[in-house]
Amino acid sequence: MRPTDRDGTSHHRSVRSFVRREGRLTRGQARNLEQLFARYGLECGDERLDAHALFGPRAAMILDIGFGNGEALAQLAVRHPQRSYLGVEVYRPGLGRLLRQLETEDIRNVRLVCADAVEVMQHNIADSALAGIQVFFPDPWPKRRHHKRRLVQPDWVELAACRLAAGGFLHLATDWQDYAEHMLAVVERSAQFSNMAGFGQFAPGPGERPSTRFERRGRNKGHGVWDLTFVRT
Repeated sequence: MRPTDRDGTSHHRSVRSFVRREGRLTRGQARNLEQLFARYGLECGDERLDAHALFGPRAAMILDIGFGNGEALAQLAVRHPQRSYLGVEVYRPGLGRLLRQLETEDIRNVRLVCADAVEVMQHNIADSALAGIQVFFPDPWPKRRHHKRRLVQPDWVELAACRLAAGGFLHLATDWQDYAEHMLAVVERSAQFSNMAGFGQFAPGPGERPSTRFERRGRNKGHGVWDLTFVRT
């Protein structure tokens, strides 16, 4: 059965794009979750998020899906204090690490959610509420039988288009060429997005996306990285 938004829009969500690989939650990370999540985190429930209530009169809210340990998200938030960032992640050690960084560096334009990003998009974000969506290095699910678990699918692209304001951006990045080609084909099939690099082209570089230790480690091993940037038409 397809989950349905309050406006009647239906989006397929029978297969999740992630598994909860919890890893080892350190004492510090657990303490951060306990002490700091109330300040920087959100328990969304079924309510639509009010960006002005959360962030004040900031003009642009960016959704960051699967931010990992939060390295890139924190850098972007510091570089763009006029923006508001909503980070969604299910990996609790990463949440714990980023919470500490937000507190230590007094980064005030970020709020975090520990939940399925698709469900957050469906239930908690209003149409045209986002100025941008960024998905950096999502799980590529490389085995063919697992391709259905990939986040970027036609239904998700439709949902992203609904939640983005006109002129909003969609920035994707991956170090798996097969997934890059999949994402390029899927998003370009949507009439609601225009490829900023030109039809059939990958972005010439990362743009404002910060390079992370994860990415640098991969490049040192000879891995390629593909960025895709689209605008909501």
